[in-house]
Amino acid sequence: MKLALAGDVMLGRLVDAALEHRPADYPWGDTLPRFLKADWRACNLECVVSDGRPAVPPAKEFHFRSAARNVAVLEAAHIDAVSIANNHVLDFGPEALLDMLAILDRGIAHAGAGRDLEEARRPAITMAADGSLIGLVVCTDNEPGWEAGDRRPGVFHIETDLADQAALALLRIIRDTRPGVDLLVVSLHWGPNWGYRPPRGHCRLARALIEAGADVVLGHSGHVFRGIETHRGRPIIYCAGDFIDDYAVDPVERNDQSFIFTVDVEGRRLRRVLLQPTMIEDCQARLASGGEAARILAKMNQLCAQLGTPLRCEGGTGEIEIPE
Repeated sequence: MKLALAGDVMLGRLVDAALEHRPADYPWGDTLPRFLKADWRACNLECVVSDGRPAVPPAKEFHFRSAARNVAVLEAAHIDAVSIANNHVLDFGPEALLDMLAILDRGIAHAGAGRDLEEARRPAITMAADGSLIGLVVCTDNEPGWEAGDRRPGVFHIETDLADQAALALLRIIRDTRPGVDLLVVSLHWGPNWGYRPPRGHCRLARALIEAGADVVLGHSGHVFRGIETHRGRPIIYCAGDFIDDYAVDPVERNDQSFIFTVDVEGRRLRRVLLQPTMIEDCQARLASGGEAARILAKMNQLCAQLGTPLRCEGGTGEIEIPE
């Protein structure tokens, strides 16, 4: 079984405008076949998908919204589940979030935000192409004011501190969910923008997530990719980077560079993580090639080495063997 994972997929602003006259599969570019060949696919949906516009949007600098019809973008790549605990899911207020939940409920699993705290914390359980049950648990340490309540829409918010009560609740959810699924992915929209080293609190929490029962930890939010660590035979992707967006590109940080992270599973054994370098150009993801791919892989190789993780690079792709 192959799980295809991507970081932030932002379908608002210029991407939304491009989709007014381009097909729904446009944002995926030539990466699309890689997703279609996988058995299960997930990403972080870094916007709200809704036609709703409040009279006064929340007071923040950036507001990301994509038209309701653009759920077809996720459908085009056969995305099975999305993370929606992030700092843009309430950019257009609770009504737009509720609208998006109804839209996604028609066929795309989601976790991390909800109509109340119980739903925001609820794992998404889906079936992969091979019949395996995949669980997805999602949370964020962004926007604490957006935390869901007993009767308030919002996100599953935690602090990346093992003494935090919400983080302890996250560990309990993982322990409770793991026996009922074949594989459990925990997705976190965490930490500040930029920076290639995982914050120390992230490392402690990620390892605790694995020890509680997570099979894959998928981090995002930082706009750049970070190194990958393995712990107890399970991969920790500390930050997957940006996959689709319209952002200005920092010439040093290179937030236009990322990967398709494919986790290769044989039975109950996680064997390897395959890394396909990608670029963002004209509101579209594309496969990196030649020297471009080599430079992205060289950066990832250096970052993984700092975490004690060997990365083998060959033919424009990378591979991490997961030790037992």
